[in-house]
Amino acid sequence: MSPEEQRRYTAMREEPFVVFLIGMRINSFLAVRRWLPTLRAMGPMLRELYAHPEKGFLGAELFFNLRGPMVIQYWRSFEDLEKFARNPNDPHLPAWRRFNAEVRDGSVGVWHETYLVEPGGYEAIYNGVPAFGLARATERVPAVGGLASARGRRKSSLPEQG
Repeated sequence: MSPEEQRRYTAMREEPFVVFLIGMRINSFLAVRRWLPTLRAMGPMLRELYAHPEKGFLGAELFFNLRGPMVIQYWRSFEDLEKFARNPNDPHLPAWRRFNAEVRDGSVGVWHETYLVEPGGYEAIYNGVPAFGLARATERVPAVGGLASARGRRKSSLPEQG
């Protein structure tokens, strides 16, 4: 890790944003032909999003557990997320249609949660880790001065009162 990565830092975003959690759950490990296409569908979606930031995608983090993957995604707006999800020219809609048509036996499941975050509605701290999560998807700034405490970080993300 670089000396900069060893310092405390926080994420800064002055506009609203969306946190989108999406994952799959393998319910039957033996049904590989059912869950493997679902697992493989996420890669092309993420590649498309990273190649086209104008779609409103800010970044993502990928995690795995025993039952399957989970992706934390950061988006500029709910409208951008929805537009990507519903666009037949983007990789999500064809994958979603395939899943609904082919996976009816319960061998694999998918889930998602969407959170709309307003300025002042979040707080983040990173200490001794490379750029990660919201700080990698937005602006990473040193957690010093008024940003050194959780209350200070949250207050700094509130819109100016005029």
